[in-house]
Amino acid sequence: MLPQLFQERMNRMLKDEYPAFLDSYEKERYQALRVNTLKADREDTFIKFPFHLKEILWENNGFYYEKEDYPGKHPYHEAGVYYIQEPSAMAPAAYLGAKPGEKVLDLCAAPGGKSTQIAAAMEGEGLLVSNEIHPARAKILSENIERMGIMNALVTNENPQTLAKFFIEFFDRIMVDAPCSGEGMFRKNENACEEWSLENVALCAKRQLEILECAADMLRPGGRMVYSTCTFSPEENEGTISRFLHRHPEFHVVPVKRYEGMTAGRPEWIPEGTDGTAVSGEGRNNSASEQIQNEIRDTIRLFPHRIRGEGHFVAVLEKEGVVSENYRGYCSGGIQKTITGNEGKEFERELSEILSIKLPQRMIRFGEQLYLVPEDMPSIQGLHVLRPGLHLGTIKKNRLEPAHALALAMKKKQVKHSFDLKSEGPEIRAYLSGQTFPAEGEKGWYLITVDGYSIGWGKLAGAVMKNHYPKGLRKNWNQ
Repeated sequence: MLPQLFQERMNRMLKDEYPAFLDSYEKERYQALRVNTLKADREDTFIKFPFHLKEILWENNGFYYEKEDYPGKHPYHEAGVYYIQEPSAMAPAAYLGAKPGEKVLDLCAAPGGKSTQIAAAMEGEGLLVSNEIHPARAKILSENIERMGIMNALVTNENPQTLAKFFIEFFDRIMVDAPCSGEGMFRKNENACEEWSLENVALCAKRQLEILECAADMLRPGGRMVYSTCTFSPEENEGTISRFLHRHPEFHVVPVKRYEGMTAGRPEWIPEGTDGTAVSGEGRNNSASEQIQNEIRDTIRLFPHRIRGEGHFVAVLEKEGVVSENYRGYCSGGIQKTITGNEGKEFERELSEILSIKLPQRMIRFGEQLYLVPEDMPSIQGLHVLRPGLHLGTIKKNRLEPAHALALAMKKKQVKHSFDLKSEGPEIRAYLSGQTFPAEGEKGWYLITVDGYSIGWGKLAGAVMKNHYPKGLRKNWNQ
């Protein structure tokens, strides 16, 4: 199934390792999940999860699972307790090293694996901008941000050039998981094989450099940027980084720990010339400085015959310079204005009937929709935004009906009333199918949980818990 020209190039690159590389395509691919620490403790995996799990070296919260496990069909998945993610794909965000309180951009974020991984590292503090240029994929990204209970994410549907005009040296860290020819996913996705061509490799390499140029403008001095692809192509990996470093001497590759099975980048694989269109396989890029070639050796390659995962490439970059502790960067519209006065107080009162905590006074209204925005969120005027923070609820007949996103972001201790269902019982499956169930207690809104993990809302009246699980998410769990 592998394209002939792809095989010839990989044979030239890998030489004695090529038979082992080819043999990896005959083996079953590895599957994994990453625990969402916004909702669950890492230790829960060993206590509550009914799967056969083994730790992933490069992501502390990542675990392989066996083929007899079906985490996608478990209620925990709907509750956002974990994210099913290819093992190698967990490496780039782990190397980004995002911290609470920072401003972070995931520039090519759909479907959301890396964004949700970054959000967990940020622990709900700071600003995460998750962007995707394709509208349909941006919608999926927004849905995954919601499912994982993320409160501090701004989800946008823009091209990198537009974002670069809005944000100048604004972000502390930027993730660039660039669109690529997808060679590393051949074993996972047969369509990637059918769509592959040398022309597409060259097109991707050109596009990747354009994206990195935009990202460079948006990163503050001293900030970190991680570039990654899921391809083996030197044009898109070492070649793209080499061209970028030639254009941007203010950046350098950061040496980072390589885990067992990971290999160094290979400057000798870069085709001759710096435009990345040649496919000579072994030609050395003679125009590259010795310093840049040495830095290329600090990038990381993941091959499926060496690790338990698919093909990936990672480069950790830093921008020279330092900034003061109160550095803010530039965003063209300033800080987003929020609701004030009596309207804000009324929304706070209504939320207090449901929640036992007081949310920060940072609400905005989109028509009939109410959102809690991240701290110091930039103005979204002029941006195509899908999710400006946490969706709190919908205003219906002058009353606030709590949003599904709010339920997924809350814990039992943060609400006035909750009702727990067991993951192995029929009740949770009935709830996820849209059914009501008998219950006793004070009337009002209840956070429905599964083994203690929030999963949606119910409204108790007359000893019946009315189902408020979104109709679009309901399905027959008895199939």
